[in-house]
Amino acid sequence: MAGIRMTEGSIPKHLLRFGLPLLLSNMFQLTYNAVDSMILGRMVGMEALAASGTAGPLMNLLVLAISGLCIGAGVIMSEFYGAGDMKGLRQELAVLLKTGGGSAVIIALAAEILLRQIMGWLKVPGELYGPAGIYLAWILPGIPATFACNALAACIKSMGNAMVPLITLAAGSVLNILLDLLFVNMGLGIQGAAMATLISQYLTAALLGAYLLLRLPQARPAGDDWKTNRALLSRTLRDGGITALQQACQPVGKLMIQGAVNGLGVNAMAAFNAVTRMDDYACLPEQNLSSSVTTFLAQNRGAGHRERVKGGFLTGLVMEAVYGLGIGLVVFIARDWLMSLFVDPARTEVMDMGREYLLYMSLFYFLPAMTNLCQGFFRGMGMMKVTLAATITQISIRVLVVLLGISGLGLRAVAFGSAAGWLVMLAWEVPLLVHTMRRYTRA
Repeated sequence: MAGIRMTEGSIPKHLLRFGLPLLLSNMFQLTYNAVDSMILGRMVGMEALAASGTAGPLMNLLVLAISGLCIGAGVIMSEFYGAGDMKGLRQELAVLLKTGGGSAVIIALAAEILLRQIMGWLKVPGELYGPAGIYLAWILPGIPATFACNALAACIKSMGNAMVPLITLAAGSVLNILLDLLFVNMGLGIQGAAMATLISQYLTAALLGAYLLLRLPQARPAGDDWKTNRALLSRTLRDGGITALQQACQPVGKLMIQGAVNGLGVNAMAAFNAVTRMDDYACLPEQNLSSSVTTFLAQNRGAGHRERVKGGFLTGLVMEAVYGLGIGLVVFIARDWLMSLFVDPARTEVMDMGREYLLYMSLFYFLPAMTNLCQGFFRGMGMMKVTLAATITQISIRVLVVLLGISGLGLRAVAFGSAAGWLVMLAWEVPLLVHTMRRYTRA
């Protein structure tokens, strides 16, 4: 199925049909990250696990800044698709590929050149300096491939098709895991894990590119589509730039939090890397449902279907609430077992820190379900500045609480900071959402 128009038919069916493949595709990506951590922690050592964890926030910063541009462009493409304007969609994809591709190469090169300074900013401990540097040196050349994956997937998903990104990302993730095991068993250690990631990223980009060329001729830019459309370029840089900045704010804050955690020692760093992987899994469905709501709202807004915009939001609200409560219960019950997946139970200090963190987070997971829904709504309505302001507010509160409390509370400060940020974010975003929905449906 090349594309799905969400402007007619069952709202819950559309949200689930789009959201579930999106969830599975991202789950495959997270599974690679988790397996990578398991392999490094159990087959290479705690130092390798801690070193890869130190590199994680930096990579998230670079990748999310690029993917933010693609998210903003994806909303624009969804509007064109909902309105039946395929030429506009092709022109937007061309703008995205030209502006983002060059940026990805420049970012990768700059990061390689500044690698030593970056590791100093991260406060990487001396015993981890070598392995962290090796890991980053091999990972950074994959940034252009990551951009290509995000840009091509954004185009395909803007047409309501999340299945193809699922299949391609699944293929890349499976290859990643297999190469991970192969290279580590060959004695390459943390370098082998990074090499496996690099190879799989370029394969995934190649598969998505082949699908666009062969199966989506109506979405493939050609001829005049590649000419610079100043209006679209301006809108892409504005909306995509704001979204990229919004996406980058979160990992900037996490970099600061990682630096604070690094000061607690290797055991705390290893525990934090493990629980961060679990946080990613817990919040992933919330984020994917938010993306589903964004695409649904953008398509229907492009088609002028106001009541379906309202219906899509309310359906997403129910789904997010049910999931947020459910995942909190699961983590509360299974927190001991979850930690044992990443850490040898004999490492009691690491296990204890992780278990306590997950205990608190299990009580808080309902909050990001609501914040993700709000963000999905505002993105779908084209209100990118709101998502940026909300993210800056949330991460600022989060970092402040961590920096003030980590010396006395340890990893508990990270959990309390997360909850504080989400609560403040909701306190001003919810009233604005209600006002926006009322004004839009009455217009």
